[in-house]
Amino acid sequence: MTATPLMAIPGLVDPVPTPRDVTARADGRVDLIGLPRTRIAGLLAEAGLDAKAARLRARQLFHWLYHRGVTDFGAMTDIAKPMRPWLAERFVIGRPEVATEQISRDGTRKWLLTTADGHDFEMVFIPDADRGTLCVSSQVGCTLNCRFCHTGTMRLVRNLTPGEIVGQVMLARDALGEWPRGAMADLPDESLDATADAHAYTADGRLLTNIVMMGMGEPLYNFDNVRDALALVMDGDGLALSKRRITLSTSGVVPLMARCGEEIGVNLAVSLHAVSKEVRDEIVPINRKYGLDALLAACAAYPGASNARRITFEYVMLKDRNDRDEDARELVRLLRQHKLPAKVNLIPFNPWPGAPYECSTPERIRAFSEIVFAAGISAPVRTPRGRDIDAACGQLKTAARKLSRAEHDRLVEEKQAALG
Repeated sequence: MTATPLMAIPGLVDPVPTPRDVTARADGRVDLIGLPRTRIAGLLAEAGLDAKAARLRARQLFHWLYHRGVTDFGAMTDIAKPMRPWLAERFVIGRPEVATEQISRDGTRKWLLTTADGHDFEMVFIPDADRGTLCVSSQVGCTLNCRFCHTGTMRLVRNLTPGEIVGQVMLARDALGEWPRGAMADLPDESLDATADAHAYTADGRLLTNIVMMGMGEPLYNFDNVRDALALVMDGDGLALSKRRITLSTSGVVPLMARCGEEIGVNLAVSLHAVSKEVRDEIVPINRKYGLDALLAACAAYPGASNARRITFEYVMLKDRNDRDEDARELVRLLRQHKLPAKVNLIPFNPWPGAPYECSTPERIRAFSEIVFAAGISAPVRTPRGRDIDAACGQLKTAARKLSRAEHDRLVEEKQAALG
């Protein structure tokens, strides 16, 4: 691993983000993934194209990168053949490197990914009968030290770039075979409209339908990069995923919540986990800076929140700590007090080595849920997924160990054999 310095952190809750929108590569080429059309056009102009040609090529590249998912300039059939090696000399179409991949008994898939400068992070894909959800990371490590969360025991190394964030979505689509296929080869080399055949091909169904920014890190402490990455995910000419299918989870970075609603506009989830200052200070230390009243007031003011777009409150069930009937009734009182359009996700605690808590009993979780439901607030119990590969909520923490090529190949062979 290279010696990328740790991010400077003045306290428990306010990391100073290191400005970085592209991770430098050893070969000097620029990775185009994570860059919008205007930035791509600027780079092409810097490389020698005139302004008109740069804009045209940027539009074509954007389509191939984000809508078609290609990773080779040679496959871009509407770009003149002599131009393709010129692009390959200067640019690269990257993906996070896959260090390992694990598949749970329940079908959940977890990838350990590596950045170009040698740092590890994780993403998880959770398939269901009617949807497929990708859990995306925003940082390498985390600074919030939430006590129930394994990721919180890691040091914060750095923010992920827009390319490293959107690259997770693209890598998942690679793995799931979800890129469109079809008639682009019929276009002339110099077509001015790289999307002319948009109706001539279709994807083979969609397995990846939803994205949750609930992986490693606090998304609002990497606000600019998360915003820019999700803009590419939601771009109708790119990955084209509706903002209604994207949820951003925060532990309560109150000053940035309104900006999240205004500039990103996705669904909001809040890691609540307790209804008293004493317990939330312990479980979610950011509560010492931004308390419950400030957090819930920011939720009530969240742009776009309504009964049709409820705010999700995540509540991990910890035995004898936050799971009493009195806690359930106080939760109802707080949500009513702030007139919040709310849904509560009750999350059975997922154990990890050295965890200071135990999971509430199924009977206790059910009783808690019934109290909240009786008050007219939805409070489903989330079914744990991927526990056997440490991919469940609160379990993500990279082993940060590089495998030899022989070890990696052996793991791939074993996985393929297991799948038949």
